[in-house]
Amino acid sequence: MQRRDFFKHFIKRTGIGAGVLAASAAGLVGYYQPRKEIYEPLGGSDDGLPEALNIPKKAVVIGGGLAGISSAMELARRNFEVTLVEVSPSLGGKLTGWPIEALGEQFPVEHGFHGFFDQYYNLNEMFASAGVGSEMFAAAPGYPVIFSDRQVEVFGQTPKWFPFNVLSVVQQSKRLDLASIVKHYSGLRPVLDLFGYRYERTFHDWDSIDFMTYCQRGEVLPAFIDTVLHPFADATMNRMEVLSAAEAMRYFHFYFMGSPEGLAFKITTKDCMSALIDPLEKKLNEMGVRVLKGRKARNLVMQDGRVTAVRLDGAGAASGAVASIPKREVPVTGWLQHTSEAGIPVLVARRGAAWVALDGRCTHMGCPVSPEAATGGFHCPCHDGRFNAEGVPLSGPPKAPLARLDVREAGEMLVIGQASSASSPAVVTAEELPCDYCVVASDVRGTRELIAATQPGNRDFASHIAALGEADPYVVWRVWLDRPLASADFPFYTVSGYTYTDSITLYSSFQQPFIDWAKRTGGCVAELHAYAVAPQDVRPEPEIHAAMQQELYAMFPESKSATIRHEIFMMQSNFTRWAPGDHATRPGVETPYANLFLAGDWVSTSAPVFLMEAAAFTGRQAANAIAAKESLRQRPLPIVPMDGIFA
Repeated sequence: MQRRDFFKHFIKRTGIGAGVLAASAAGLVGYYQPRKEIYEPLGGSDDGLPEALNIPKKAVVIGGGLAGISSAMELARRNFEVTLVEVSPSLGGKLTGWPIEALGEQFPVEHGFHGFFDQYYNLNEMFASAGVGSEMFAAAPGYPVIFSDRQVEVFGQTPKWFPFNVLSVVQQSKRLDLASIVKHYSGLRPVLDLFGYRYERTFHDWDSIDFMTYCQRGEVLPAFIDTVLHPFADATMNRMEVLSAAEAMRYFHFYFMGSPEGLAFKITTKDCMSALIDPLEKKLNEMGVRVLKGRKARNLVMQDGRVTAVRLDGAGAASGAVASIPKREVPVTGWLQHTSEAGIPVLVARRGAAWVALDGRCTHMGCPVSPEAATGGFHCPCHDGRFNAEGVPLSGPPKAPLARLDVREAGEMLVIGQASSASSPAVVTAEELPCDYCVVASDVRGTRELIAATQPGNRDFASHIAALGEADPYVVWRVWLDRPLASADFPFYTVSGYTYTDSITLYSSFQQPFIDWAKRTGGCVAELHAYAVAPQDVRPEPEIHAAMQQELYAMFPESKSATIRHEIFMMQSNFTRWAPGDHATRPGVETPYANLFLAGDWVSTSAPVFLMEAAAFTGRQAANAIAAKESLRQRPLPIVPMDGIFA
């Protein structure tokens, strides 16, 4: 709808006079329009400083996701000798992918659908620097929401100018109208507070309660919660009922209320690994970064308050004494699943008079595996990886076997410890990487394990890392159907009102090789995503699978007559938790140790960033902090406005 037509419609629905509206809108547009800003460098302006070191220094970056890649690229630009360590066989973190064999062909799969928003300034700059061109992206045609109890609402490309962006959301909705929102005046204040985001004040006032409580306490119009706030808030991968109200305000400020870019995002025309991560790895290699994949950082070597080296294990290996288990707990047949005090999953079994123990972390990305009674082997539900009874990979993305652990009898106890390299082919001889600087850019789980194994002297720092949490588990179910979903008009839908499904993606409508497969076979490839499964809804996988299948039937009734030709069902938990109260102890980029820095979407920063952009931003922020230590010029970091338009 053109802006002039929109205002005619708006005037008719609200009864506001055209003269008043035009004058008010002109003032609002001129004064309140959000504008792109630059995050202030540490110590103020540094234009006169050199950009790079004359003599290289060593930097080790732990974690090969977006935060680690971002930090490694920035440090390499400044002439640091960078080593990037990643436990998985491939880089990318939550953007990583792997090939599968299905229906006589090879297909790429990944952790789930990702949209790339225009306000991902730092992430998009990183992609561009690696030569990722516009041909890798296509503009999403809209942001439709499927509801369980009413017809689809479509929020299209909104205008970039305030207040037209906000008014257009209301205008596009079939359930909302501005007149009813204005009449429900008691619930307007908390909605307007979403436009008043200011970092310190917002977290001081609202981090103590969850976002649902915030909305209900403020008497926000239920229709506005159900239609806009709830489905969009769930995309944080945290349920609205356990999401900090302050984090929700930051999220809405970044994605919409304070964004100069409007509600616009892009989708990749190839899988993320091919389109984005492979070019980034190529760029890292060109820049001279040493990339170590399939290697786990065991702990940091500390001396005199500094990190002097990073000690590596092989993929999946545990360190030191892992666990002590009573013999009587190990079943006569089958495997005992045990989690150590450090959170390491261990598998123990009897073999006659002997004992066998395996590290229960999948060698792909460290997710815990479970015994499969039907095969006698092990299954990783996160990425559908399978191992035989000896821990050797059979299918899915893992390439290395599960690490064999040593078992020693001590009276009535079994002491489980790290295996020697001779007894476990997954273990590589320990290696130390000396460093002048270290950036920890692992996910929450990896960072907790690393710092726990390091046992740094600063108790506050250690406890703050240990307090980091993961959100509720999420599910990705990708299906190859023998016919199209004819009623699907968009490649991606947000979903609201169902127990599990929060989004559905039609890969065969926008991404290769699924487009070609659908054309050749007459089928389609769809993916249902449950963003965060509530504890009361965590059930055995077959039950969740069956429930999501019924939800697919409800959303697209024609799918009832379709045959599932192939499917992948994955359930995992590795997204950051944003619970009320977490912010107070969340560690920042800088640490109590002069040469140790943190990066990732879980790291505290005053900048208004979230999810993938937070990862890329904090990676650059860590590199800037190191640059400041070396009296080098810092990179300007673009951001959406620090404060909301009504702050």
